Amino acid sequence: MSAAVPVIAGMFDCRDAYVRAVEELAEGDDRIVAVVNDSVGSSKLGKFRERFPTRLINVGIAEQNMVSVGAGLANGGKIPFVSGASCFLTARALEQIKADCAYSEQNVKLCGISSGVAYGELGATHHSIEDIAWLRAIDKLTVIVPADPWETAEAIKAAAALDGPVYVRISRMPVPAIERPEGARFAIGKAETLRDGDDVAIIVNGTLVHRALDAATALAGEGIAARVINMATISPLDVEAIAAAAATGAIVTAEEGLATGGLGGAVAEYCAENSPVRMKMLGFPGFLPTGSAKWLMERYGLTADGIASAARTLVAGKRS
Repeated sequence: MSAAVPVIAGMFDCRDAYVRAVEELAEGDDRIVAVVNDSVGSSKLGKFRERFPTRLINVGIAEQNMVSVGAGLANGGKIPFVSGASCFLTARALEQIKADCAYSEQNVKLCGISSGVAYGELGATHHSIEDIAWLRAIDKLTVIVPADPWETAEAIKAAAALDGPVYVRISRMPVPAIERPEGARFAIGKAETLRDGDDVAIIVNGTLVHRALDAATALAGEGIAARVINMATISPLDVEAIAAAAATGAIVTAEEGLATGGLGGAVAEYCAENSPVRMKMLGFPGFLPTGSAKWLMERYGLTADGIASAARTLVAGKRS
């Protein structure tokens, strides 16, 4: 696309798109089941339970059991959507994700709800900022970070169609819906170029995508053409899109998580070996103070202004 992609008015909770997609899948495929850790409410699976009462398994607050039960169901021919707060799903059950799902290549769909800093005021124990860094290191595990309701639903459908373990990071932080051209398709492992530009490339995903589009609009007013790339799939990476981004001579990455080991780390690893380029990696530095999600995002520069500022610095250095 050569022009900016506008965002549709209104803000949305991507959990709603997630549960609608799972219900639609369940209507047409009785192999679809849900497994939760006493998280029916936070996962918004109440209606699913009403419609398919025998196809929701609540293991209680036992995340390791939850993932292992999901792996067992997959081994029995079911397609389980294992759903829980991402901070607990990934931290408490990391060994089960590694051994029972990825190493065993079980067809489990891990759905990390309320990811990033959505639980802001509950503090570092409830922030899920390490999940992508942890899971990207696990072999044979597909990792997806959708940006808006449409992409969330499409990612869930794609995950269901893929034979193998998948982690989908689902935000509860309100985001706008990104307007896409008719016929737009989501494909695992394929990045989405939302705006063209040759001065700097901004590679983002999740809740940072609409902020990056706003940053690109601001930069355009200053004569800086910023390319915006939605890298929804972290594993496998779209290395062709990264190589094309590196050709601009400057890359900013931004994510609602640790840049070290996350999206920023993934892009930097590729570029270091294949396409050395000036980079700025925006993300959280580590354990965070208690505060609202909005305050935390602003404090650490994960805003349109913060992204634009990083891009300006890189472009200035490139031009000097």
